[in-house]
Parts: sequence; structure tokens; C-alpha cells
Amino acid sequence: MKLADIKVIQLPKNEDERGNLSYIEGGKHIPFKIKRTYWIYDIPGGEKRGGHAYKTLNEFIVALSGSFDIVLDDGKQKKVFSLTRSYYGIFVPKMIWRSLENFSTNSLCLILASDVYKENDYIMEYKNFQMMVK
Repeated sequence: MKLADIKVIQLPKNEDERGNLSYIEGGKHIPFKIKRTYWIYDIPGGEKRGGHAYKTLNEFIVALSGSFDIVLDDGKQKKVFSLTRSYYGIFVPKMIWRSLENFSTNSLCLILASDVYKENDYIMEYKNFQMMVK
């Protein structure tokens, strides 16, 4: 996979004076069926999350509250995406190294995954990732 395969996706936004509503439908707004959903929260200042890639799993990442940066790396180049609005998300395909950082206070990161948790799908060492993408 290459950085060109990463997509910033604007989600539906139903505006209302009582508050706005956005939603995500797997296979419609994002290019996969959702098999797992998890979220990251209460991140201490200066901490980073991620620091791995997946062999087969695809993800869609949204900042439900607050903001954070996603550093994505295809083994040849890196790109930083800032998520600051809850109606935008980033589609991150398999074989892209990802790191989440620069979390604002009380940020909430929602991650939708194309598969259930499988420990053997993770690539945890950047050296191994670089060898696999060459």
C-alpha cells in the first residue's frame, strides 16, 4: 500500500440548532464491513499510541472529541494528518505504519476495524515493516 491509498473521508453531517449528528455506515461511507470498534481516551500529555502496522487489517479513525495527529508511513514517505472535527475520518489501509500523537486534552479517538483482534496481524517492529514493504 502507498500513502496515495489513504483517504480523508467527510462523513454525513446533519446540522440542527439542538446539536449536530454524524454517522458512519460500513461499506457505504468506509470501504469495509466493520468487525471491531474500539476507542482510545484519557491519553496523558505527550504520549503516543499506535506505532505499528497491520498485514491485513484496514482501519477508519475519527476524532470524536478533541484533536490529534496521525503520522502515516508507507515505508518510503511519511505524511501527517490532523483530525480536528468529528465529521472527518481517515481511512488507513493495511501495510501502512501508523502512530497517533499530539492529543489534545480530553480527546477521544474512535477506530473502526475491518477484522477482529488478531495478534499475529500486527507488525510491531519498524525494521520488519520496512523489509515487508520492499
